[in-house]
Amino acid sequence: MHRPQRQAEGTRAWNRVVIDVPGPRFEPTPPRVSGGTCPDAECDGWSAPGLTIRSASVRGERHRYYRQPRQDATCAVLHEESGVVVFAVADGLSSASAATIGAAEACRAAVWSLHARLDEGGSHSPADFTAAARYAAEALHRQAAAMLRREPAPAQVEELVATTLVAGVARPGGHGVEVSLFRIGDSAAWTLDPARARYRPLFAAKTDGDLVPTSVAALPRVPEPLERWSGLLPPGQVLLVGTDGFGDPLGDGDGQVGALFAEHLAVPPPPLWLAHLLDFSRETFDDDRTLLALWPRNEAPR
Repeated sequence: MHRPQRQAEGTRAWNRVVIDVPGPRFEPTPPRVSGGTCPDAECDGWSAPGLTIRSASVRGERHRYYRQPRQDATCAVLHEESGVVVFAVADGLSSASAATIGAAEACRAAVWSLHARLDEGGSHSPADFTAAARYAAEALHRQAAAMLRREPAPAQVEELVATTLVAGVARPGGHGVEVSLFRIGDSAAWTLDPARARYRPLFAAKTDGDLVPTSVAALPRVPEPLERWSGLLPPGQVLLVGTDGFGDPLGDGDGQVGALFAEHLAVPPPPLWLAHLLDFSRETFDDDRTLLALWPRNEAPR
C-alpha cells in the first residue's frame, strides 16, 4: 500500500531545481545534426587514490528551444603510473558553426598532450601548458581542414571550431592535491570551502568592460603568456572548473546558486545528482552549463 507513495516521493526529489524566478517550461527539441551533435546531458564520476572527480554537462534552455546541440565539453582521465589526474573543460563559441566539435576536440587534444607529457617525464615533471595549448590549437586546425576538405585560413578555423579551454593536472599528496591549470577564454575555475560557502576565483573575473578582455581570447588562438594558476587544494575544499553557463549565475557565490552548490558539494554527490543540480531553472540564465569538481581524499596515493 505504501509503495506508490514512496515512488511519488522519490519522483518529487528529482523535480527540476528552481532558483528564484524559473525560466519557461517546454519540452526540449532534438538538436540538428549539422555542426556536430552530442547528448542533451552527460555526467561522469570516479575516485582514484587521493582524490575524487565528478563532472556534468547539460544543454542550456536556449539551445534546447532552438534545436541547437550542447556546445560544452569536459574530460578527465587518470595517468595510471603516477596517479595524476588530467582534466579539461571547454565551451565552444556561439559564433562558431561547429562549436560542439571544437569544444570536444579541444578537451581531447589538451588531455592527450598533458597525459603524454607524464608518460615522457614522469609524475614530477612540470606540465607543459604551452605545448598542450598549441597542440589543441593544431587539433582544431586539422579538424577544420577535414571538415572543409582543404587547408583552412586561420579565420576559417575560428569560424568553424573556436572554443574556450581550461585544462590542468591534479597531483595527490599527503597534505591535499597539488593543482596546476591554465585557461584560454572566459571559462573559469574556483576553490570552494563548503563549510563557509565561500568561492575563491582562480582567474580574473569576467567583465563587460575592457579591463579583462578574456571573452575575445579563444582557441585556435594561443595567447602569450597563458593565464595559469597553481596551488594546494587541502582536504575539506573543492576545486571547481566550469563554463560561463555555470559561472554567470554563480557570480561571486554569495547568492542562491552559490548556496545550493556549497550545500550539495560538501561531499561528492552521485554523478547523476550533479547533472540534476546543474540543470537548475532560473530566469535569463539559459546557456549550456558544465562543471568539473575535484575533492581531495584522506588516503595518500600509493
